[in-house]
Amino acid sequence: MSILSGNAGRQSLLHPPFSPLSQASAALLELGLALRGSGYSFTTVTPATHARVRARCERVWARDLCDIFGWSRPFQADALSPRLLKLMMEAGIAQPHRDGWRATLRASTLGGQLYFHSAYPTSDADAVFFGPDTYRFARALRAELDLMAARGQQVRRAADIGAGSGAGAVEVALRYPQAEILALDINDHALQLCEINAALAELSNIRAQHSDLLHGTEGEFDLLVSNPPYLLDAGERRYRHGGGELGAGLSLQLLEQSITRLAPGGSLLLYTGVAIVGGQDPFLQRAARMLKRAGLRWTYEEIDPDVFGEELEEPAYRAADRIAAVWLKATRPQH
Repeated sequence: MSILSGNAGRQSLLHPPFSPLSQASAALLELGLALRGSGYSFTTVTPATHARVRARCERVWARDLCDIFGWSRPFQADALSPRLLKLMMEAGIAQPHRDGWRATLRASTLGGQLYFHSAYPTSDADAVFFGPDTYRFARALRAELDLMAARGQQVRRAADIGAGSGAGAVEVALRYPQAEILALDINDHALQLCEINAALAELSNIRAQHSDLLHGTEGEFDLLVSNPPYLLDAGERRYRHGGGELGAGLSLQLLEQSITRLAPGGSLLLYTGVAIVGGQDPFLQRAARMLKRAGLRWTYEEIDPDVFGEELEEPAYRAADRIAAVWLKATRPQH
């Protein structure tokens, strides 16, 4: 895909079903294309690791693109080309900082794709998450999609529930380019970035749509995927707070809604985190009852036994042994 100059040129980079880009979004898209063309690569770590890496470095100002768009370091104008700084300003993501600037977005790479998401620290109520959970989710999702493709399983309509940056929607759209893919979120900032990230992946079959879980949609789906928030967050930030018992509230709501919206033969692929208490998994116990009542076939596995261990220091988790990342696949029988 070539990088074109001028707003009219930028508009041509976005294909239906997206609406025409605003000037700011068009500039952000061109910035992403330029970063990708430069060979930019960055893996986003946990907030705790990010803080440790930044704290051990004495220098303040960014030296390269990874410092600016990955480590969220402030930068001065000579740290990048005038063209990239101009695009940042047009996109509205260059925030004044002392006698320099700070990027209000990060750019991460995953599976050959580039994704814009919120800068560190992700303290805003409408922050858009991307991190180790995203990598684990995408890896498990790709493996499952490979199995589906090997079996010849067709997907005509799918949705990524709580899409955030759109990584799940992109993975599904890459595997099923003829399917209608909905990227659903209640966060309008996430939906804007999801559109840009889908365009960066050169995908035309993803539609970003405002929806509280599945409430804003109609009909059945052949495939539902999700990586929902699953922690108890004191600030109740949308990308992080799962609510309910030990953060499982949103995942259980999502499961309850998905059960009724799967087409015959359709599957839900859910990546989430669960607090293990006294060796028991309360989320699994409740999910198993729901799935049995609905008559769905399902499998469940821990794919990482210990994530976000620092959360165990919070009062809400004082009885928890650990927080595990799990993968649930639930399928409605054909008949």
